[in-house]
Amino acid sequence: MASGDWYSCLGEEFEALRRAARRACHQHATMEPDQRGACAPLLAELITMGRDCWIEAPFHCSYGINLTLGDRVYLNAGCVVLDSAKVAIGSHSMLGPGVHIYCADHHRDVKKRRDGIERALPVSIGSDVWIGGGATILPGITIGDGAIIAAGAVVSRDVVAGSRVAGVPARGL
Repeated sequence: MASGDWYSCLGEEFEALRRAARRACHQHATMEPDQRGACAPLLAELITMGRDCWIEAPFHCSYGINLTLGDRVYLNAGCVVLDSAKVAIGSHSMLGPGVHIYCADHHRDVKKRRDGIERALPVSIGSDVWIGGGATILPGITIGDGAIIAAGAVVSRDVVAGSRVAGVPARGL
């Protein structure tokens, strides 16, 4: 999974990691809001977080162990991070409600796809990035520092630092 090569995601080892992430996300979602803090204890054991991060509920991640948040990162309600590869979100970045980040790239051959063959491509989001609600970040994308991604954008190409993109597929403004 970490190598970026094709692999089967159907093995028991991967399922055990996904179960741990589901338990952690469930714990986070069912805690009293005033007791939640940045996240539930089980989620905090999985995700590498800087200071003063906040993850609203509900939140979902595939594994959690591949997710790293810098200082003061904010993930609004309904964010989904399918972190089969490394996902790094830089300090002071904000993700609006319903932002989805995907790392899994499923095989194009239908038989291989049925067999769970995929590869994992990392996603890197710089510092001071603002991603509007409902945006989708596809596998292998890098978003530079200070970029702004408009609500509902589908980011299928790297985004240069300080730029603004919108649309499907996302293009510069």
